[in-house]
Amino acid sequence: MISIVVITVLATFALLTKVGVVAFERTYPPQGRPIEVAGAALNVVELGPNDSPSPPVVMIHGASSNLEAMRQPLGELLAHNHRVILIDRPGHGWSVRERAEDSTPEIQCRMIAEALGKLGVGPVILVVHSWSGALGARMALDFPQLLAGLVMLAPVTHPWRGGVGWYNKAVATPVIGPLLAYTITLPLGLTLKAAVAAQAPRYGEISVPTTVISGEVDKTVSTNIHSRPFTAAVPNSKLIVLPGVGHMVQNAAPDLVAAEIDAMMSGVGQRVPAAGTAH
Repeated sequence: MISIVVITVLATFALLTKVGVVAFERTYPPQGRPIEVAGAALNVVELGPNDSPSPPVVMIHGASSNLEAMRQPLGELLAHNHRVILIDRPGHGWSVRERAEDSTPEIQCRMIAEALGKLGVGPVILVVHSWSGALGARMALDFPQLLAGLVMLAPVTHPWRGGVGWYNKAVATPVIGPLLAYTITLPLGLTLKAAVAAQAPRYGEISVPTTVISGEVDKTVSTNIHSRPFTAAVPNSKLIVLPGVGHMVQNAAPDLVAAEIDAMMSGVGQRVPAAGTAH
């Protein structure tokens, strides 16, 4: 009886999710254009002048979000002087993918690299937030030739304490498992912890100029677990920790983030030792 109730509730959630998706799609039609890559079609929005002499700024949002999280206010601010390319990650916003399991930083950075090739851009300044910190680090490892610099905002870079949760076993359960996967599991990012555990030992290989900006009171992605160990491992990196700021760094301090991106572009920003912290 309990199983029937659970299945009914999850099926209802799945139906409501489908209805909600249709409603949102009608309310917020796509603003960009699709770029076809292997296994996905990525929605891309471009802002700013196409003839800017500086490297394009490519911005990638975090989990359970879309490119609008990077567009306002930071993307629009940068677009005053730079070409800005906003991308919905595969399976988010208006980007579609063929396989739901293509949700790892390794696979998604390969898709984004292919999209940049089709756009004919690079090297770029890659700006990533939260979940996409792992993607940005992977891009610096696998496609360093595409990056002029990497700016990471409150990034996920390392495995965190705690287990994988009850849902890791639940998704393997017949009937209930697929419903969980469709309704709540994907946003939890079950594949992310294993991915960062695998790539973290390689961070010392990253050679592109890297700036990490995090909030001291971030309760979503701990600065001590992620940003500090990451910049300690990456030779050419700089860490800025903002007192009193939480997870949405790009909203709390857009002018500071834009200034750091400009400094990286111009090459005049004096880089500090990897273990250093600026306030």
